[in-house]
Amino acid sequence: MAQIQKPTDRLKRFFGIDPDEKLDDSAYYNDGSYVESEPSAADFLRSLAPTYTGVLNYLRELFPFLGWIFHYNLTWLLGDVIAGVTVGFVVVPQGMAYAQLAGLRPEYGLYTSFVGFLLYWAFATSKDITIGAVAVMSTIVGNIIANVQSTHPQLEAEAIARSLAFISGIVLLFLGLARIGFIVEFIPLVAIGAFMTGSAISIGAGQVPTLLGLQGVNNREATYLVIVNTLKALPTARLDAAVGLTALFGLYFIRWVCTFMAKRSPARQKTWFFISTLRMAFIVIVFILMSFLVNRGITDPKKQKFRILGVVPSGFQHVGAPRVDSEILSALAPEIPTTIIVLLIEHIAISKSFGRVNNYIINPSQELVALGFTNVFGPFLGGYPATGSFSRTAIKSKAGVRTPLAGIFTAVLVLLALYALTSVFYYIPSAALSGIIIHAVGDLITEPKELYKYWQTSPLEIVIFFAGVFVSIFTSIENGIYVTVGLSGGVLLFRMAKSPGKFLGRIDIRTAPRDSVRGNAHLSSKTLGDEDIHTTYVALDQSDLSNPELAIKSPHPGVFVYRFGEGLNYVNSARHLDNLTVNIYKVTRRTELNKFEKLGDRPWNDPGPRRGQVINADEIASRPTLRAVILDFSAVNYLDVTSAQALIDLRNQFNRYAAPDRVEWHFAGVANQWTKRALVASGFGADTFHSDVVHKGSTGPLIAVGEAPGSSTSSFQAPEKTTKEVDIEAVQVTSTSSHAAGGRLVPVFGINRPFFHVDVATAVKAAVRNSDMGPSYED
Repeated sequence: MAQIQKPTDRLKRFFGIDPDEKLDDSAYYNDGSYVESEPSAADFLRSLAPTYTGVLNYLRELFPFLGWIFHYNLTWLLGDVIAGVTVGFVVVPQGMAYAQLAGLRPEYGLYTSFVGFLLYWAFATSKDITIGAVAVMSTIVGNIIANVQSTHPQLEAEAIARSLAFISGIVLLFLGLARIGFIVEFIPLVAIGAFMTGSAISIGAGQVPTLLGLQGVNNREATYLVIVNTLKALPTARLDAAVGLTALFGLYFIRWVCTFMAKRSPARQKTWFFISTLRMAFIVIVFILMSFLVNRGITDPKKQKFRILGVVPSGFQHVGAPRVDSEILSALAPEIPTTIIVLLIEHIAISKSFGRVNNYIINPSQELVALGFTNVFGPFLGGYPATGSFSRTAIKSKAGVRTPLAGIFTAVLVLLALYALTSVFYYIPSAALSGIIIHAVGDLITEPKELYKYWQTSPLEIVIFFAGVFVSIFTSIENGIYVTVGLSGGVLLFRMAKSPGKFLGRIDIRTAPRDSVRGNAHLSSKTLGDEDIHTTYVALDQSDLSNPELAIKSPHPGVFVYRFGEGLNYVNSARHLDNLTVNIYKVTRRTELNKFEKLGDRPWNDPGPRRGQVINADEIASRPTLRAVILDFSAVNYLDVTSAQALIDLRNQFNRYAAPDRVEWHFAGVANQWTKRALVASGFGADTFHSDVVHKGSTGPLIAVGEAPGSSTSSFQAPEKTTKEVDIEAVQVTSTSSHAAGGRLVPVFGINRPFFHVDVATAVKAAVRNSDMGPSYED
């Protein structure tokens, strides 16, 4: 009867694929043994399909406040009220000052902060962070407005800022809802530090002209030009300088006094902290009173003693949908990446930092959802792009905030300021606001001791740090971001490409009390005995900082163990496998010594000795032949096509070198099913001819077995392929006597993959055994 062909078999034949060649050979082992089946594309797609539990967890994660709001109590309420009101006294003057950085009227800073405080708490996974107008983002917005208006002068600054916030919010909301917040991990700490430092210097330099009342200085130029032009314009300084410098000195003096007194009297540390926190509000009130006394009744700005803030409209005067049309989208398109990166850097870096300090974990994807919602709905009330504030977050944390609900109380204070205090804001000196900005951004500059830690940890990254700072100063903050992220990515790729691989050697290890080997103490193997001796593998060249006095032995003649440093991929596969080839050829010989009888038969890359020179046959004959290669895959989580093909090519090369024998390949620590599938598809790992007895007296390849307490049944079933979360606390330690109590020994990995081993020691034992017996199992 003719065999019925499956449609897939016909398709395989059409493309020249053998339909009988299958990765999954589990059908051969049909005696109830534990075998491993290869994952399929269908398995991969099923792993991506949402489950009922997964959907519920996703919806629960979208509204994290449901996990704590029903436990809310009076103690939490008191802490939140104090923290919220404290931050409110800071955010009002800061918000108005930062709006000026963005080139907008002061009220826009209050609108932005109000929406951030009002919305964030419902989606927050951080109790400390505050969203609103911040110095760096405001500066970026001001630069974007200037860039857009240079080509589209008909667009108003407010429309540009609100549309920028709305578009950025949609992008962030999508990233958060799609749960791809892991992209923030591509931005390293050194890039964040350089960005913050460069931004702080740029912002501070840009505020000096206003602080001193200088004329004719464009603070939107490159920072170094602003500094140069500021120095040139010093003779034009006005009375604003007295106001600005006094305000700046007052801010730093109050903070110094409070810090000093907090150290002198730790019992009143909390009191001094709150006094220090209120210093901005105190300075603003003092200078409002002074400005009112000297500028009262003067309506002409030219006749005023110094520049003042001017009219701040009461309430929400700019409510409405942001403008989103083809004109503004085309104008803002080049600026969106910079905006997204800045929003991400500030918010996630700050929230993660305070999460570590206060012992909780944030969800980056959910934080993007919160940030996205804030920036999507903020523009409807007049807000521009908002993100996390370092200074206000630090204040909120130190004030004893208990839950994210504290933002509501800050929002109430901002709302009160918008409706009841706008007439008072009229007299705020612009120089005093500049002093507040300079004082706030000063904390963003990376401290020298932090730079020293960078230098001790990774000297190359300190170069990246200063490169980002210098680019920010001499070009723009945006370019500084791209340079630091780009250089950090380049260093990562370079390190992967040059990742070191090590040949391993064997050493017998015992454990001993430390004091027994200190100084001139002599400890011998006879003293410890052989009870706890075990074998481990370290680098043969001792580049792993092991003691030079150790006697490291080769695993076995003709058997080589190689460990990959940082994975095996298309970037570094050539380097690793070339290293394998060169070093193995140095210490081994061909199996057939007289394979090339004539000089013309030799390949060009193995020409032999020069004419007149004699081959040292004894020295060559003393070298072992290549028997087995053991690759430690514990650092390899994925195998791409390039690296898989490189392994195939190397196997073929080694087989020609060892002919008529064949080199045996063993793999230790392969923990990913797709990596194992890739190796099997490349012809590795499996006992090709399914021979249970290849050598005389042998019972097949060696495999690792372990105890499985419980039923004595002889049939094993493969575990489900779905990945399950493991409750670490629920894991029970199996007694060492479980075998005696009815446990049985079962294979760790499937018996159909005998050349995949649980560790290097097992792989070496199997390879040495096969090497001593003769031809390879894979023959």
